[in-house]
Amino acid sequence: MKLRDISTKEEILAILEEQNPGNIEKITQEAYNVKVENIGSKIFLRGLIELSNRCCKNCLYCGIRHDNKNVFRYDLTDDQVIESALFARDAGYGSLVLQAGERTARPYTARVTRLVKRIKELTNGEMGITLSLGEQRREIFEEWFAAGAHRYLLRIESSNPYLYSRIHPKNALHSWDRRVQAILDLKDIGYQTGTGVMIGLPYQTIPDLADDLLFIKNIGVHMVGMGPYLTHSDTPLGHLGVTSTSLDLTLKMVAALRLLMPKINIAATTAMQVIDPYGREKAVMAGANIIMPNMTITEVRENYQIYENKPGIKDDAALSKSKLEENLKKMGIEIGWREWGDSRAFVKKA
Repeated sequence: MKLRDISTKEEILAILEEQNPGNIEKITQEAYNVKVENIGSKIFLRGLIELSNRCCKNCLYCGIRHDNKNVFRYDLTDDQVIESALFARDAGYGSLVLQAGERTARPYTARVTRLVKRIKELTNGEMGITLSLGEQRREIFEEWFAAGAHRYLLRIESSNPYLYSRIHPKNALHSWDRRVQAILDLKDIGYQTGTGVMIGLPYQTIPDLADDLLFIKNIGVHMVGMGPYLTHSDTPLGHLGVTSTSLDLTLKMVAALRLLMPKINIAATTAMQVIDPYGREKAVMAGANIIMPNMTITEVRENYQIYENKPGIKDDAALSKSKLEENLKKMGIEIGWREWGDSRAFVKKA
């Protein structure tokens, strides 16, 4: 099986469909080697702050979808966000992520602008800032970029427009074409742009996943966050009785993506921990290089559950950090303290 310089759907399918444990081990080892050769062995930490669980959308898989009445909604105060950001700086993280449900009202987007500027000021520009706040008008993306955010993660969830339509309501708020345009806008503005997909969705096939990886390569993003599909009982897809996907397929996706795009940033997502306590660390050994430890205050963590059984919802930021460090140390994985860990695939606009 060809592993280096893969480029075709057939080569990706050969990796994703491999079942022999020995061959899978060779694939993940080769992906790790490619990572080390191209971007080094370190992993970089992005402290995750879940700003709010309010959302205007109704994605059929998501536990914080607008119509889920069983969720206690919250917004962190400015002081709580700033406190978490300063914890990240003092803990040695190079970057942080502001994540929330999708909202577009002007008071909300203006607040994000204010928070980004304030974090930059209080950390003397030391902290890299990633936003994961859904689709916005181009001018809002530009405003946030000017305020100091330099990375943006907007997952496509599926590159297949038909499958996308089956996991999202058919209304004006959910458009595959608009999602793709937003990703292109982010790239054009100058963000280090990320996307990602869910692995093991209902109705999804292995060829769909191969196409997802080719979509990611062809659209030319700089970072990817993808993980296993995990169910939530308060969602329409959660009622289908489809079980969550295995970690094995997720690790093969990570490895195939690293072999396909050697220089990008790939996140080892929290969802992997649900399936295996060492899921994130195993993803690192398969080619991932980013981990996003949760820094959201303990009081609201259980209310931000896109999927059920999210790990660490009773932990505080310090405990999340110590657990992660312990796991990484056991596996001999080096952390890039106080480093932004920018994508080697990103070329800054002139």
